Amino acid sequence: MAGTGKAHLRDGDRVLSIEDLVVEFKVGRGNTVKAVSGISFDVLRGETLGIVGESGCGKSTTGRAIMQIPAPTSGSIVFEGRDLTTLSNNDVREARTRVQMIFQDPVSSLNPRRSVRDSVLEPLEIWDRGTKEERGKLVDEILESVGIDPARAAESKPHQFSGGQCQRISVARALVLDPTLIICDEPVSALDVSVQAQVLNLLEDLKKKFGLTLVFIAHDLAVVKNISDRVAVMYLGKLCEVASSDDLYARPAHPYTNVLLDSIPEPDPEADHSVGKIIGEPPSPVAPPSGCRFHPRCAYATDICSLEEPQLRPMGDGHFVACHHPVEAETPVALS
Repeated sequence: MAGTGKAHLRDGDRVLSIEDLVVEFKVGRGNTVKAVSGISFDVLRGETLGIVGESGCGKSTTGRAIMQIPAPTSGSIVFEGRDLTTLSNNDVREARTRVQMIFQDPVSSLNPRRSVRDSVLEPLEIWDRGTKEERGKLVDEILESVGIDPARAAESKPHQFSGGQCQRISVARALVLDPTLIICDEPVSALDVSVQAQVLNLLEDLKKKFGLTLVFIAHDLAVVKNISDRVAVMYLGKLCEVASSDDLYARPAHPYTNVLLDSIPEPDPEADHSVGKIIGEPPSPVAPPSGCRFHPRCAYATDICSLEEPQLRPMGDGHFVACHHPVEAETPVALS
């Protein structure tokens, strides 16, 4: 799977354009973890891009690299016409007012010693936005828009709210500076299914209300389908498939995408789960396989897969796959 290439990049009103992004970390005894290895993608204004893959594929690292926490090893991250990797620290801080992040653990991302209202108010005070009265009014409006009572938020700490409520508070804090882009790093993975639906519906409503552009990172493909306009599938630091949400789920072309879709539980004991086939264990990101990084686990691999890295190539209708032997699912996956 894991391939390179830029055939999937588009023209248009791009809020975010990433090319050849590399993120590597030094670990003990001189080893290097190759977390992200030369991926490229773009996000158009008003679009939601879903980034999906199993744990350790590099999707969260990609989100943090966009925020420059930490800065990537190499590559370009162009946000609203400026390459964030070339900016000074002060300019990066200023750019972060327009690109915000919602973290996976909503409780630990909030200051336990401050009231919830103060946590949402803090960004406005740091950047000296408006008068004291204007800041207070805006915070109350934002809290109400995410379903949190401002009066309770003024006197309560994060631990006094549920996980779902804390995630709503994190959304409010991300919105308060009026950003263009919000990166959602598995924002519902720690929540109950019913609460997940509430938060997802909230994000959809707020996207329309505030004209937001979203990058939605998750490992749950059903969640990604419901909220994303376009989906990028990652494996071991590489992109393997990019397509519109509906097209990806209707006709997955990469063996790994088929595996992910086939792993979604179905309430049918007679359901056929033979489409996605996978063998072995995930390779180490310290020493990724040559050629296609998925080939040691792929049932369709041949000699070329271990020798030559596949490039993302068009499959029609804005669908791109990095695979020497693309396949079609025998039965389209139907998700609600």
